[in-house]
Amino acid sequence: MEASPFTQQSNVTAYGPMALAITTLEAFPGMWINAFIVCVLCIAWVKKKTLNSNEKILLLLGFSRFWCLCFSWIYVFVLEIFPYYLLVHPIFQLLQGSYSFFNCSSLLVSACLCGFYCIKIANFRNRLFSCLKVKIDRMVPWLLLGSVMFSLITGIFVYNTIDKAVCRNLNSTSQERLWKTAIGREEILFPLYFLIGFLFTTSFTVVIISAVFLLFSLWRHKCKMQTNSMNSLSMDAHIRAMKSVLSFFIMYTINFMFLILTLVYSIVYQSHVLVLAQLIQYAFPGVHSLFLILSNPKLEKTLLRILSCVKCKLCMR
Repeated sequence: MEASPFTQQSNVTAYGPMALAITTLEAFPGMWINAFIVCVLCIAWVKKKTLNSNEKILLLLGFSRFWCLCFSWIYVFVLEIFPYYLLVHPIFQLLQGSYSFFNCSSLLVSACLCGFYCIKIANFRNRLFSCLKVKIDRMVPWLLLGSVMFSLITGIFVYNTIDKAVCRNLNSTSQERLWKTAIGREEILFPLYFLIGFLFTTSFTVVIISAVFLLFSLWRHKCKMQTNSMNSLSMDAHIRAMKSVLSFFIMYTINFMFLILTLVYSIVYQSHVLVLAQLIQYAFPGVHSLFLILSNPKLEKTLLRILSCVKCKLCMR
């Protein structure tokens, strides 16, 4: 989610075609990766008539990230090719509200995924933890519903906040003056900054706690297997799991750092830093989803089968 919808307008305009080209290179592969996750899981849903908890989370995550990348690319494209279309009410408000809804959903659902992995995989002798492990499958649909509802509220709030700021500046005939005047109305945007900061911090806190607990549990289990001279296959599986969790944690940390940079520098308004931060944020949904595919045997097998078919067709030509 962007720290300020108004600042992004001037950011992208300042760097023009370069920002559009990079966003396109990031958004379309990311959309393809997330569309692949959604299609594979939907086909499995139709065949089996049901999905397990992990698949439900991945389905909603892929769906949210696909549309998040789609709306972010549409916004940058319109801003660069047809900038004055954003002055037509309520195109700008709808684009930002929709993007905020799907991006908020992506952040919350990814946090749910980390928490789910932690509860399912980690092993602690704690009464509360044991209770969560038993009930987590029944809790997942409610967690996903809560994430969607909170995201919807956030999207509506972003739409209304931007609409109020824009409507106060309807007399501005220059597009640049419109955005600069809107930026200056901090009393309107401060609740939006607070909500976005709260969302970032909450989701990242869940990720940190889940990753630390999960890494500690896997490390402790690995040490026990070494002591008991367990077979190397089990050891390798746990080492791979630790590397996977660690890679997710590093990616989330980098993404969170740039989210905070976007939030801070939008207030002081330094466009070059904002453009860099936003371009890295656009890469995160695709890269992280690719890691999720490679860490899921079913998705990885399907992807390799599709790639082998494509390779055979290209060789036949």
